[in-house]
Amino acid sequence: MSGRFHAVEIIVNGEAVRERVDARQSIVDFLRDHLGLTGSHVGCEHGVCGACTLRVDGVIVRGCLMLAVQCDGAQVETIEGVSDTGEIADLQAAFEKRNALQCGFCTPGMLLAAQELLRRGGVPSREAIRTHLSGNYCRCTGYQAIVDAVEAVAQARAEGRQ
Repeated sequence: MSGRFHAVEIIVNGEAVRERVDARQSIVDFLRDHLGLTGSHVGCEHGVCGACTLRVDGVIVRGCLMLAVQCDGAQVETIEGVSDTGEIADLQAAFEKRNALQCGFCTPGMLLAAQELLRRGGVPSREAIRTHLSGNYCRCTGYQAIVDAVEAVAQARAEGRQ
C-alpha cells in the first residue's frame, strides 16, 4: 500500500491488531487514540521524559519516537498488558506502599523501566537504580520513594519473597 496510510499488523498485549495507520503517527498516539490504551502518556514528545514508555519485542522504547508503521509485525506491550499479566504486581504494590506515585503521570513509564532493570536479576545498587530510571522524569515524588520501592522489590525477588 502506498501513500499516507499503511496497513499494519501488530500484536498488542497478546492480541493481533490489523489497522490502517497514518505514516506519521507515533505508536503511543495510535495506542491511545485507536485502541483506547491510555496508560502510556504523551509528555515531551521528544523522547526525554519517559511518560510514553512501551515494550516493543521485549525492549522498552519511547513510544513518542517510534512510528506505528515501524511496529508492523512487532509485539507491543503497554502498561495495561504488563499489569494484566501480573508481571509487575509486586512493583505496583511497592510503589503504593512507599508512596512512590502521586499524580501517576510518570508511573507507567517508571514501572516498565524498573521492570526492565529487575528482569536482569540480582539486587542493583541504589545508584544503578537511579541511573536506569534517569530517563524517566517525575515532578512529584523526588525519586527517593521510587528508588526505595524498586530496591525493596529487587531484594524480595532475590530472596524469593515475590
